[in-house]
Amino acid sequence: MDLVAERFPHYEPAAQDLIRRAYDLAADAFREDVRYDGSPFIEHPLGVGLIASDEIGLPAECVTAVFLHEVERMHPERPRAAGFPDEVYTMVDGLNRISTIKPKDTQLEAENYKKLIVQYSTDPRVTVLKIADRLEVMRHLGMFPGGARERKVLETLMLYIPLAHQLGLYNIKGEMEDIYLRYAEPEQYRAITNKLKATEKDRERLMEEFVEPLKKTLSDAGIHYKVKVRTKSAYSIFKKMRVQKVPFEGVYDVFAMRFIIDCEDDPAVEKDLCWKVYSYVTEEYEPDTSRLRDWITNPKPNGYESLHITVRNRDGNALEVQIRTRRMDAEAENGNAAHWSYKGIKHEAAMDRWLQSVRYRLEHPMEVKSEDLPEPPEGEIFVFTPSGELRILPKDATVLDFAFNIHTGVGLRCTGGRVDGKAVSIREKLHTGQVVEIMTGKNQKPSPDWANYVVTSKARGKIRQFLHEAEYKKAAEGKELLQRRLKNWKLELPDAMVTELLKKHKFPTINAFYAAVGEGELDVADIRSYILEHDAMEAEAMARAAEADAEKHRWKAESAGGGDDILVINARNLKGLDYKMARCCNPVFGDDVFGFVTRDAGIKIHRISCPNAARLLELYPYRIQKVRWAETPSSGSFQATLRIIAEQEPSVINRIMEIVSQFKASMRTFNVTENPRSLSYDIQMRVSVPSNMELDKVVSQLRSLRGVQKVVRS
Repeated sequence: MDLVAERFPHYEPAAQDLIRRAYDLAADAFREDVRYDGSPFIEHPLGVGLIASDEIGLPAECVTAVFLHEVERMHPERPRAAGFPDEVYTMVDGLNRISTIKPKDTQLEAENYKKLIVQYSTDPRVTVLKIADRLEVMRHLGMFPGGARERKVLETLMLYIPLAHQLGLYNIKGEMEDIYLRYAEPEQYRAITNKLKATEKDRERLMEEFVEPLKKTLSDAGIHYKVKVRTKSAYSIFKKMRVQKVPFEGVYDVFAMRFIIDCEDDPAVEKDLCWKVYSYVTEEYEPDTSRLRDWITNPKPNGYESLHITVRNRDGNALEVQIRTRRMDAEAENGNAAHWSYKGIKHEAAMDRWLQSVRYRLEHPMEVKSEDLPEPPEGEIFVFTPSGELRILPKDATVLDFAFNIHTGVGLRCTGGRVDGKAVSIREKLHTGQVVEIMTGKNQKPSPDWANYVVTSKARGKIRQFLHEAEYKKAAEGKELLQRRLKNWKLELPDAMVTELLKKHKFPTINAFYAAVGEGELDVADIRSYILEHDAMEAEAMARAAEADAEKHRWKAESAGGGDDILVINARNLKGLDYKMARCCNPVFGDDVFGFVTRDAGIKIHRISCPNAARLLELYPYRIQKVRWAETPSSGSFQATLRIIAEQEPSVINRIMEIVSQFKASMRTFNVTENPRSLSYDIQMRVSVPSNMELDKVVSQLRSLRGVQKVVRS
């Protein structure tokens, strides 16, 4: 079977022959080359070529250039293939030059990267081919190792999504946005896509009920049309939820009814038919005229044409209706690149105008509204080394954080930095796009207050590790001195008394205590006086300790008391059936949930964002049960597991327990594992709460607690 004829059937024989020669060269060159997952490398240029051909509508010369470019990039030792048109070589040269661009070569900014792409694209179609290449990579992002995957997600967000938007490649832009969301916000992505799956049949039913009363009217008017349900992308829904601060259900235009009219490409005819369909729809359904958007009389600057109106159906639900012609729909779906879909018109005026607009849009990026472009991940900044290497840091990270991100040795000797050429202190906060150069000194060393100037766990851990090591050396000297003096005085210093001395003098660790003795900051004579005074008050102190211990046991007993109440869920057709909370996601009162009818364990209640939700909704839709919580949780309680990563500080565990006790929550289990490498605690805590609102309060307070690095719900 001829693969080129099979995969590129819409090209003329001569065009297929051009592609076939390039494909054969690539297949021979890549005989032994594989991708990260072990699949043949030839699948990559083939996938890019199919995107360029089928999804964008580029001519055969562009597909040919893709194969030849990959051969020259992967095997530069091979001589250049001869016998291809000059325009193919022009595109190959452009793609080859773009492939040499690295972030460190761009003077660090995304706009500079885009300008280089434009500069290297003598033929503007090179830019479009580069976007097609990135789309193919994003579709197979899971095969890449973690570091490479993160870089590609970031590059796509900052460079290729804005480029696709500027060029009017809206379908490609939307798909890359959804893939970005899947990897950047996986739980949000799962929740939104699962809800879209769960409501798919409802949308189909609404469409059928909506169109039925209009069928005869439109048919009698001689209007030929088709109706599609246009559902918003997961990223668009996520963005609207965040901007409007509403849940999924609060996004009223999750989907729209789209009437696509089949008529001749005459502006007057198109406009007249669109308004006729509009009048028929608004006669049948109550319109909200305040939401009328007439982009037929006055198209958008990017050429978008359509009529939008919001109406209410028989049940009073608000629905968005879009009315456009077949030509308008092609423009809206594929942007100005849709002109390439007209075959056999290689140099028509419309295509030439599009090529000119490509250059103009790329050279005038500021004319694209910023609110139309994707936003960077919350809580992160992107900064660069002087050589252009990208570094991702948390929001509010400082020069000192950046220094430790580069290397521990650089961080320990950091004296300050230069941000965009300006000298700053180690405490200077950084912002996205800045170029940071670190200054160091041979005699520089960390001081205890350095921990207040950093936000990253690595920097804080390395600072404390250095201070601990220096402190340990001094502590050994101080401990030896104190033990020798106490032996001469025939006195003892029990552990309990050491703990009291730590609290009295506010030493964070016992090593800090002994180090202070070694450096003379704490006089040994003062310790002797304290021991003598303590002996006189020993009986009273023991009584207080006993009372405190008894109180502690009472608190534990109260926390452990009381079993889980039975969860009450009001749902149809549940009478006589058992239902339990699924252990894979541990729903809590108030969570967005659904029921799954098991074979022998009754109904299991899952969160909509449960990792297993997508599989259950897709494979067993007939076993999904809609459920809802009762108006109040009554006396019920629910257990949830929290994982906490915290710094190894003596007081952090007590502060965590104190926070839990401040709310309507009780501790069930509490396990602590020490991580000696990161100098952190890994805490698994199971709590009983009456609702997700109370759990959110606990989680919010824990996250704001100093020393706590991460809190996640298992």
